[in-house]
Amino acid sequence: MSLCAECFNNGDHTGHDFNMFRSQAGGACDCGDSNVMRESGFCRRHRLKTGECVPSVPCDLLLMSEMVLPRFIISIIQYLRDGYTEPATDRDLQKVLQQLEPQISFLEELTKMGGAMRTVLTKILTNQQTFKELSMGQEENVYAKRSYEKYLSALKNSGLVSVEEKGSAGAGAGAADSPAGAGALSLLGNTFTSEDQDGGQCVGQRKRVKLSSSTKDPSIMDTLKHKCFLEELLFWTIKYEFPQKMVTFLLNMLPDQDYKITFTKTFVQHYAFIMKTLMKSHESDTMSNRIVHISVQLFSNEELARHVTEECQLLDIMVTVLLYMMESCLIKSELQDEENNRHVVVNCGEALLKNNTYWPLVSDFINILSHQSVAKRFLEDHSLLMLWMSFVSFFQGMNLNKRELNEHVEFESQTYYAAFAAELEACAQPMWGLLTHCKVKETQEYTKTVVRYCLETLQIWFDAIGFVDEPAPNQVTFHLPLHRYYAMFLSKAVKCQGLDLDSLLPDQEMLMKIMVHPLQIQACLSEIHSNMWVRNGLQIKGQAMTYVQSHFCNSMIDPDIFLLQVCASRLDPDYFISSVFERFKVVDLLTMASQHQNTVLDAEQERPMLEGALTFLVILCSLRIHLGMTDDEILRAEMVSQLCMNDRTHSSLLDLIPENPNPKSGIVPGSCSFEEMLSAVADFKAPVFEPGGSMQQGMYTPKAEVWEKEFDPIMVILRTVYRRDVQSAMDRYSAFLKQSGIHTGNPWPPYKERTPLHPCYRGLVRLLHCKTLHIVIFTLLYKIWMDHQNMSEHVLCMVLYLVELGLDNHMQEDKEDEEPCIEEHCHDSWFPGTSLLSNLHHVIHFVRVRVPETAPEVEKKRERERERETPPSTSAESSSFGQVNWAAVLFRNNLREAQLFSLVAERRRKFQEIINRSSHEASQAVRPKSSSRWHPPGSPPQLVTEILEIRESMLSLLVKLHQKLSAKQNSLSPGWLEEADPARHAHGDGITAIERILAKAASRSRHSKRCLQEICGRVCPTVTAKKNSPGDKKSMDKEERRQRARERQQKLLAEFASRQKSFMETAMDVESPEAEAAMDVGSAEPLDSDVLYDCVICGQSGPSTEDRPTGLVVLLQASSVLGHRCRSDEAKRLPTSDEEQIFPEDTCGATNDVRLALMQRYFKDSSCLQSVSIGWDGGVYVQTCGHTLHIDCHKSYMESLRNDQVLQGFSVDKGEFTCPLCRQFANSVLPCKPGRGTEAGAWHTPSNKSPATLVKEVGDLQEELGIFPTESNLTKEMESVIKDIKNATQKKYMDYGKNPGSPDNDFLFMYSVARTNLELELVHRGGNLCSGGASAAAKRSCLNQLFHVLAMHMRLYSIDSAYNPWTRLTQITQNRESEYGDEERPEVPMLFRDVPSLLIIFVLTMPQPLRKEHFTCIVKVLYTLQYTQALAALSVKFNPEERLAWSNTGAAKKVQPISCLYTGWGGVCLCSVSPSPPLCSIEFTLQQFCLPFLRLSCLLQHHLYGDNLPGCLIEEEFSLLVGCLGLLPGSAQSSSSLNSATCLGWNVNPFELLSQWCSELFSLAGTLLVQDPQWVAPRLLQLPDNYNTIFQYYHRKSCSVCNKTPKDPALCLVCGAFVCLKGLCCKQQGICECVLHSQHCGAATGIFLLINASVIIIIRGHRFCLWGSVYLDAHGEEDRDLRRGKPLFLCEERYRVLEQQWVSHTFDHINKRWGPHYNGL
Repeated sequence: MSLCAECFNNGDHTGHDFNMFRSQAGGACDCGDSNVMRESGFCRRHRLKTGECVPSVPCDLLLMSEMVLPRFIISIIQYLRDGYTEPATDRDLQKVLQQLEPQISFLEELTKMGGAMRTVLTKILTNQQTFKELSMGQEENVYAKRSYEKYLSALKNSGLVSVEEKGSAGAGAGAADSPAGAGALSLLGNTFTSEDQDGGQCVGQRKRVKLSSSTKDPSIMDTLKHKCFLEELLFWTIKYEFPQKMVTFLLNMLPDQDYKITFTKTFVQHYAFIMKTLMKSHESDTMSNRIVHISVQLFSNEELARHVTEECQLLDIMVTVLLYMMESCLIKSELQDEENNRHVVVNCGEALLKNNTYWPLVSDFINILSHQSVAKRFLEDHSLLMLWMSFVSFFQGMNLNKRELNEHVEFESQTYYAAFAAELEACAQPMWGLLTHCKVKETQEYTKTVVRYCLETLQIWFDAIGFVDEPAPNQVTFHLPLHRYYAMFLSKAVKCQGLDLDSLLPDQEMLMKIMVHPLQIQACLSEIHSNMWVRNGLQIKGQAMTYVQSHFCNSMIDPDIFLLQVCASRLDPDYFISSVFERFKVVDLLTMASQHQNTVLDAEQERPMLEGALTFLVILCSLRIHLGMTDDEILRAEMVSQLCMNDRTHSSLLDLIPENPNPKSGIVPGSCSFEEMLSAVADFKAPVFEPGGSMQQGMYTPKAEVWEKEFDPIMVILRTVYRRDVQSAMDRYSAFLKQSGIHTGNPWPPYKERTPLHPCYRGLVRLLHCKTLHIVIFTLLYKIWMDHQNMSEHVLCMVLYLVELGLDNHMQEDKEDEEPCIEEHCHDSWFPGTSLLSNLHHVIHFVRVRVPETAPEVEKKRERERERETPPSTSAESSSFGQVNWAAVLFRNNLREAQLFSLVAERRRKFQEIINRSSHEASQAVRPKSSSRWHPPGSPPQLVTEILEIRESMLSLLVKLHQKLSAKQNSLSPGWLEEADPARHAHGDGITAIERILAKAASRSRHSKRCLQEICGRVCPTVTAKKNSPGDKKSMDKEERRQRARERQQKLLAEFASRQKSFMETAMDVESPEAEAAMDVGSAEPLDSDVLYDCVICGQSGPSTEDRPTGLVVLLQASSVLGHRCRSDEAKRLPTSDEEQIFPEDTCGATNDVRLALMQRYFKDSSCLQSVSIGWDGGVYVQTCGHTLHIDCHKSYMESLRNDQVLQGFSVDKGEFTCPLCRQFANSVLPCKPGRGTEAGAWHTPSNKSPATLVKEVGDLQEELGIFPTESNLTKEMESVIKDIKNATQKKYMDYGKNPGSPDNDFLFMYSVARTNLELELVHRGGNLCSGGASAAAKRSCLNQLFHVLAMHMRLYSIDSAYNPWTRLTQITQNRESEYGDEERPEVPMLFRDVPSLLIIFVLTMPQPLRKEHFTCIVKVLYTLQYTQALAALSVKFNPEERLAWSNTGAAKKVQPISCLYTGWGGVCLCSVSPSPPLCSIEFTLQQFCLPFLRLSCLLQHHLYGDNLPGCLIEEEFSLLVGCLGLLPGSAQSSSSLNSATCLGWNVNPFELLSQWCSELFSLAGTLLVQDPQWVAPRLLQLPDNYNTIFQYYHRKSCSVCNKTPKDPALCLVCGAFVCLKGLCCKQQGICECVLHSQHCGAATGIFLLINASVIIIIRGHRFCLWGSVYLDAHGEEDRDLRRGKPLFLCEERYRVLEQQWVSHTFDHINKRWGPHYNGL
């Protein structure tokens, strides 16, 4: 189904689950077509049926079109004819199409003109008369004649002949007037040889199949002929391999119903031709997509599909075309009898299969089978079904694997991908399509027919491969589609159609054959996991994993297991169990002797193979997917098993749950929807962002009750692709039990009650109640108790599982004392009957075994003989094999009877004899343990017969195992059974499992209960006290050793944890006092010693000295974050329509640029460059991880990195490296200043000097000339780091003066670096200092060291005393206007200067260290200037009356001299910008104006002197800051009475000073007054909630640079710019647009949203990384590249994280996967 965007957006999708795949190829919208979709799903317009009353177009209007268009179309056709040459190359075809592009585009445009024009085009394209007249051309038109001949030649060369030459081609002339379906198969050859399935021809020749359907209608055999333009246009479209423009034109015509019918028939007519072209094509992928793009729109309409099926034999054509397609790549099968095999299979190495060339045809076939009417027609046509089974048999046994026994395979074939894909798509998908129509009793006949043909084809297959009863060794094929067809139709027949299973089953002999190959696959799975196929390479493991993988399991392993369950329920259980252990090659292991010899397995392979066999039996007996579970129960079980392995995202869960028979979406009557089931079994965990940088998606995790009641380890084992997933599920289960307090130890897989079996499959229970299985269980329990080799906990777990399954699924005819069967003879004297319940308490006294001479059993016997002990006698009841006639056994073993009964009895006897060493085996050569399996053995070891005294029953062995596991002698008291409750033992370890089994046995059989009480009542000796247990002492030693090993391990782990903790505390930034001291470099050290630094490379600790300086690891990066701040609290919105726009003029960076440019117009340049700060855009931010290293160590480290070739993500040549300790990204080292703590003490020394004295001292200090420091290693490094700082940003962000590179520019850049870092720390603290203390950023601050380096550099610049701002701040000077010449401009007035910039200039240019009293003095003086500027800014907003009124209020009179500010504005042009604020808010406004300066001063004081920053409320921030800075006079300490004017301190007459400042403004406008120094924290753009809003507007938007629609459009999330990712059209000087924009907008940091992918890409300098997506679907998942097509919504949390990383400059640290972009983004 396809919908146009308009209809989709106008539809109601509430509660629907849908995927959107946006097609670029055009087509017809199906909205309004009730044959395709329900009317309730129509959009609003089609629901109202607005198109029904459309008036017809006047005929005259279209006359011109009708006259011109036929000739226009014939000209296109003639061009196509003329341009085609044989053999055609891709380049030739492309050239012709390129020249024709305008004409085809014109046709495409015509289709968009509406229904009237489409009707005209349809008439012309389907008019046979017009075609006849124009096609051949007139007599005189030589060109037309020549093109027509080329057309005939093209038909002929394609294997088709035109009508005129039909007679010579030998085809029947009687079909000349056949319908449009004619001739579909003519190119396949018209000589069909009827064959009797013997496949005896040479493989190189094409094998012919019997086409019984072709005889029904001779039209199938007809040749291609064209009667209208449409047919020839499609012919050339195919010839030219479906050019996109032509496909779009043909599809755009589909809304016209007449055209749709004719075009569909034409498409079917050319179907075989399409197949041939596709097989030849070099671009089969592209062509396949385009074919399906057409066919899906034609065959989705049921009415149309039914019509062409009836009229054009569509089904016959499709099946036959598929058959012939596969016949081109058949090879002889080597399965079973390699030489005499007559079966042929597809060769998976052929391009046809490897490239999935068959996919479009199979896709069409599946599509039409989804229509019930077509599927029924297929199922009713027996000859077609037989043909289809022949097709399926081509895949039966393909991709055969032969086990390599000697050398590793040289070349690992990857053909298995093609094999699995072929079976799934070509066999399984059509099967599921047919099964959907076999759900009710009325369709019983269909199922019976399919089953009949399956069995017939299977019998033919068994005969062809020469199969009798045993599979060939060391061979496996995972592909048995005939078996699976049979299995799935059986399942459907019983489950949905109420058919009796026995009526559909073959005889027992056929069932035995059917069982062999699926069982062989299960055994080989175990062999592969036991590394027996390791020489076949990794691809064999790939096959084993694919076989059980979610997309394949329901079509492969599930039908195989079900088929084996059916066989097990109908065959003799002893025969089946024996077959299983033989297939798994573990028969030799099942002996009670402590030693044995296996002829087929190595010692290390025995345990995994035994575990595999037992696990398979457990799965076989407990799996209920096809044996009685409803679809809802299956869905629930699948969901629980996947969730138990790992938490899952919604999409991965959808993907992991098999599609059939569980519909995952859509409403299925009577079934639970996927979403409802998911909410019932799982809890949703919202997406989170982990500190390490990895973004978690929305996950579903199992509910607690699911773990408690529904966790099924057997289902988990069945569904795991990787074995580690089973362990993961058990670990999670264990964690749940511990958390909920149910069980604290290591739990065993819990036992789960099973759904009752469907009555048809009750025979499966007999497996659990057969003597052969009971012998195996008894033997294994004994071996585990005796600690024999190759036994494991998993073996015991599976054995107990089988016992419990047997107890829960008892046979209906259970009797307490069943008599042994006579026929079974003495072999079955192991147990009296078949009931597990009665056999549990049966005691086995003696067993005869064959063992090597060196076995402990022989040693024991010799000891007894030496002590003259006589061995106990053996009676008929007590010995299992005492009475066996070995000669008869030997005879029977060699005799293979043909009759079924004797075969079963023989298999059973043979199995029971082998597991306890028959004399026949002793006569054969058995390899010694040391020899390799594939070499001939040396001398065979001597085997002797021994009699073991057992005297145990299964119950007694269980009790003893309980003792062994619990390590207690009498672990079960006699009264234990009375309080035993099986429900209480649902979760726990092996002890719990045994208790649960014993309790069940006791509750279900009185005899068992008595026996148990007897066994428990006996005072059992410990295991070590048993005389006949030679391995017991060893086992006790083993336990002791294990205990000691565990203790040693615990001790080592504790020691390691302690070391790790100490390392973290000293080296990393954990929350501990020591770490605080280490991080806050130098500030918290003792005052009487040098500051000590730890070098993280050499590990030495010491001070930083002039000769060997220590440095901080730092990252220098240019930043424009401050420049993107705005005054508005609300973030700017991303435009999503043409009306919306973003104006960048109101940002901090733009405002400051304009202000500086304006100053430079009026004032002296050098003065301007000291009056403002730059660095708002492109400022350098310095951050550190806090670790220090010696500079010389760093140089050695860099050299070693340079020599290391395995570098990724950073460039050593650019000075980049990662911190040797914490691996944080860095690119420089900031030298730490040498010095003693006592110097720092001098900074704090208070004095009682008067303010005037301090002002003079500050002035004098500024007058001091900067002393050039003596050259040392430290000064060299300081110069080096200054160079690094300059290189960190672009030149344009440093040169703001009129003379680039001048000292003034350098001076401005240096102090602006300090300003940038202070401002950014303020931003990181939240924009204020209310939080107090050291913020997360401040804890690793390097500002102290940075100030030292900057101060040292800036002291080299001296400020002329005549122009020193300090003089104008603290003294009344004469008016110097006369001093300026006409050319020279004045200095910047004090009221226009940026006060924080002045503060930093003063601090950095004065000698270091600066005393705190001098710092306070500077702040006090500058506060008066800041306060004056605040008044001026406020005053500008008043009109004269308001200003006068306010100057007379009490607030102003408190500082009387201020009134001069209002009387002295003289000639300044002032206008009322806004209504005056109420008087009560004036004080608040003044405080807010001063706060940015106070915050910066306080932060500077904190870094210079280590003063603490106490926290406070936002309302109290002003009073707290002025207190910290020492601005409060002694009298005003109360914060309640505090106002901003109280803090002013004047050194000279305030009236005169203010008059002087104001007089500087007389001749200038007031626009340069600082209006508002406050900026809101930087924000990214505000994005719309729905991603579709962005996509619809931007994915078709033209680029503003090149005016083209970009292939990969991107959006800058900082400023909203629309750019081309990787666009060559917008490249400038070799740099693509995204990289260019990141340099312009973010000083080499860019955050871009990729429109077509929904992901965010980060560009940082020369590197980039994929950040992830901020748009998630309803289940908290990303949809990268919009592959799933789900609606996406903004995740606010993720967007906040992205914004926070941008503001805090942590992209480099948090995101780990960086790569170079080479300017190509």
